[in-house]
Amino acid sequence: MLTKPVDRSSELPPRAVRAPMRVVAYTASEPLPGTRSLAVEAPVNLVYGSVPHAVMMATPADLDDFAYGFSLTEGIIESAAEIRGTRVEVGPDGLRLHVELAPGRLREHLARKRAISGRTGCGVCGIEDLTELPRAEMRDAPDMRVALPAIAEALRGLDAAQVLGAETRAVHAAAWARLDGTLVAVREDVGRHNALDKLIGALMRAGTDPAHGFLVITSRCSFEMVEKAARLGAAVIVAISAPTSLALERAKAHGITLCAIARSDTVTVFTGAERLISGT
Repeated sequence: MLTKPVDRSSELPPRAVRAPMRVVAYTASEPLPGTRSLAVEAPVNLVYGSVPHAVMMATPADLDDFAYGFSLTEGIIESAAEIRGTRVEVGPDGLRLHVELAPGRLREHLARKRAISGRTGCGVCGIEDLTELPRAEMRDAPDMRVALPAIAEALRGLDAAQVLGAETRAVHAAAWARLDGTLVAVREDVGRHNALDKLIGALMRAGTDPAHGFLVITSRCSFEMVEKAARLGAAVIVAISAPTSLALERAKAHGITLCAIARSDTVTVFTGAERLISGT
């Protein structure tokens, strides 16, 4: 007999665990024992209307934000209002993230449901045809300007904001900065796509206007990251690492300003330089 799932969100795994280890020098005879924090990686099964949709390997934190952001960037919803609620169920094999959609949206989703098996390093695992590659709807990017000192300010703040990253050195971060460079939201995850989805979900739930800030990501900027940003309506992406060729192509198509290889003293602008100004 089927039993009703029990909400056990208070029993979520920790974000990090301590593991014993030994530091071995190539030239030393005795190893140095100790412990180190490791980022927790857990399977998260997103379930819509009791129907499993995807299994993503993720950090078990900010899962409500993840539900909203993933649902938007996967094209399952168009706005936060189309989600009625979320619930986490803890099981022996992982976590089930139940997402309750508005009735009309659930019917549309189930009619075109696709099953994928997610990975932390790939945003398109499981698709069966090239036509299924993620592509956000074309929209007019916000008319806004970002001062270069604001980008530098956001980068300075990002180091201190990566709490889990500092502890484990094994996760990615995605952040939202106001136009003055002040960070207002940061999300971390073992998967770069998941970190951005969590951030997007947090911004959706807060009703943040994409015209009033810009994205900062610690990972390379692949085309999936650009498509997710386009779903949100963001006009500017600042990435710590370099972009791919397809990311640049999609950024141009969406009218997104793409800055990458961002450092404390320089940033490389690949497209959309007209949005950047030198003053404060």
